[in-house]
Amino acid sequence: MKKKVFLLSVLFLSAMTLLSYAGTLDDMLKGVKLPAVGEIAGGGGKDDNTVVSGLKEALSIGTGNAVASTSKIDGYFRNQIIKVLLPDKIQDAANILGKLGYQKQVDNFVLSMNRAAEKAAPKAKTFFVDAIKAMTFEDAKKILSGGDTAATEYFKSKTFNKLQDAFKPVVSKSMNEVGVTRSYKEMTGKYTSTVPFGKMESLDLDKYVTDKALDGLFYMVGQEEKKIRTDPAARVTDLLKSVFGK
Repeated sequence: MKKKVFLLSVLFLSAMTLLSYAGTLDDMLKGVKLPAVGEIAGGGGKDDNTVVSGLKEALSIGTGNAVASTSKIDGYFRNQIIKVLLPDKIQDAANILGKLGYQKQVDNFVLSMNRAAEKAAPKAKTFFVDAIKAMTFEDAKKILSGGDTAATEYFKSKTFNKLQDAFKPVVSKSMNEVGVTRSYKEMTGKYTSTVPFGKMESLDLDKYVTDKALDGLFYMVGQEEKKIRTDPAARVTDLLKSVFGK
């Protein structure tokens, strides 16, 4: 009997002691935030290398799909979101030409710009691969704590200028091959010969098409990243399922 009373007393005192520390423990836990890696990678069971590998694989697949979709015929031209449109500064002149019966020349110019973008797109692949290989765990932490296109935005900040420098000569060569310059000259020639005092604004077509091509390419990369983050069907490897699965 005495032994039971003694045990009950010990249990009671232990319980009271724990309760007395509950408030302190609660205070200690306040403000503690679980790492974003654990939250996004499905509950914190993934080691750092797995998470970084998962991100790299996601970017590799996403950029590969984006390059493939933009490189094919009509990859830009038939995609209304990334289609290279007329520069704003010559839109009014193009509208006038269309009304005067020269819509074909305007359409040919637009088509040729998009064909140049489609021919240049494959050149991005090497730069994408190099940027993916260079990703560190610190980079990964920043990306994982961001939104649905955080990786794409980070990726763009690291590669856009390099890609721009690499794309521009390719775009220039492509524009000559597909007739962008010729189409532009035909369009401006019709305008100056038809419209009294008509003069089209001069354009750096190489830079314009290059920038629009890259904007469209990164938009497609972002769409691929969103799919992998939010659509289980887009996680086509075990690693992606492990890192991005809920």
